[in-house]
Amino acid sequence: MLYNCVSSDRVVGMWTPAHALSMTPEQQQTLEAWVRAPTTPQYVVLRSRICLRAHDGLPNHRIAKELNTSRPTVLLWRQRFAVSGPTALEQDASRGASVQRLDESQIKAIVEATLHTTPRDATHWSTRTLAKSCGVSHMSIARIWDAHGLQPHRVRSFKLSRDPAFVEKLTDVVGLYLNPPDKALVLCVDEKSQIQALDRTQPGLPMKRGRCATMTHDYVRHGTTTLFAALNVAEGKVIGGCFERHRHEEFLKFLRQIDRQTPAELALHLIVDNYGTHKHASVQRWLVKHPRFHLHFTPTSSSWLNLVERWFGEITRKRIRRGSFHSVAELVAVIEEYVRRHNENPRPLVWTKRVEEILGKVRHCKATSVTAH
Repeated sequence: MLYNCVSSDRVVGMWTPAHALSMTPEQQQTLEAWVRAPTTPQYVVLRSRICLRAHDGLPNHRIAKELNTSRPTVLLWRQRFAVSGPTALEQDASRGASVQRLDESQIKAIVEATLHTTPRDATHWSTRTLAKSCGVSHMSIARIWDAHGLQPHRVRSFKLSRDPAFVEKLTDVVGLYLNPPDKALVLCVDEKSQIQALDRTQPGLPMKRGRCATMTHDYVRHGTTTLFAALNVAEGKVIGGCFERHRHEEFLKFLRQIDRQTPAELALHLIVDNYGTHKHASVQRWLVKHPRFHLHFTPTSSSWLNLVERWFGEITRKRIRRGSFHSVAELVAVIEEYVRRHNENPRPLVWTKRVEEILGKVRHCKATSVTAH
């Protein structure tokens, strides 16, 4: 039994030809000209081709297949052409007024709620939780946040140094970067402690087309090592050494290594942080006996001022973080190989910020923090 349920050119269980779309010769010439013209927008070209094929009497489903579109799209533009002619193909129909328009007072209230309130069960608003609270759509919240530059889901960390000698230490270190002394080397020295020799519990899959490499989230710890490094600011070369522990004894061993691997006639200016091993009494006595060594301390909470920290980030990203090591000895061998290859083609890190610029940003940060709190 064949049901008589007709929807345009389709009968349930079979396809029947649709009626040819009626158009005048002038209208047909207009559509053909639009199709041929290289400057016609592609959406107008598609609509014109739909109507021209419909004028030739092709079924709607065949038109959709040939033009790689949907049958409802074919029906839509057939209908609009039948009502308004070629002009209907050049522009979309009006969507009408927005269902919900927010006035200025509502927008202001949403912005104030975003800035100065939080939900009871969370630390920050989401578009949906605030939309539910304010009785609007979450898309309205998203548009308001975008217009006002609000991103409640994001947070940025900061740390201001409270060192009373911040300006003096900053001036000293930046002065070494921008105006290094004659017949001397400037070395950025620090330790990257507790580098773990992590061994993945299962072998990962290699990268392939359409899929990134994989590695298990769990691992076995085989121990740790501490990397002592001294970055030559002028050349970019690194003096490195791995030690089991992180004490003043290891720091003294590393100072002796620097002493052996640098020209004896040059003075050495070492930029270090305020870690206790650098100020130990044994270290101070050793420095007195080796007057070519001069220690310059960065302000507290200012690791960004030591350029070797940037190099530590490079070795972590390139060689350590995604590595799998069966022992501490293997990890140490990998680190030493990285240092050796780095020194074959070193690239110096160039400091460009002057003291006045840094102090200006610090003052701005302090002013912003005080105002916000």
